[in-house]
Amino acid sequence: QENLVESGGGSVQAGGSLRLSCVVSEHIYRSRCLGWFRQFPAKPREGIAAIDKGGDISYATSVRGRFTISKDSAKNTLYLQMNSLQPEDTYTYYCAADDEWDCSGNYAYIRAPLFKFRGQGTQVTVSS
Repeated sequence: QENLVESGGGSVQAGGSLRLSCVVSEHIYRSRCLGWFRQFPAKPREGIAAIDKGGDISYATSVRGRFTISKDSAKNTLYLQMNSLQPEDTYTYYCAADDEWDCSGNYAYIRAPLFKFRGQGTQVTVSS
């Protein structure tokens, strides 16, 4: 049984938008932290957004103002709305969750790659 399942990736042109979704199993959704990170082959994982149980949100500088993280508790789903996409946003995107770390504060997103639970990833490709 998958605990986190992402969808919504694809190919878009620069300036376009995509919305990623992540359906989270109920016991994982109750975690203190939910977040997104991305990875390009042979490069370090980059945490980009996190949201804690109370709704406190943080973003990486690289995506702030363009990406929006949100969640829908009725659907146990985490979202990442991505606007003004650029070729440098081409990555595999992963949703993640952790039930131990405090996810409040402006830099919680940095920990997203280290969260205990993660999905299988969804590819986003942005062409110029």
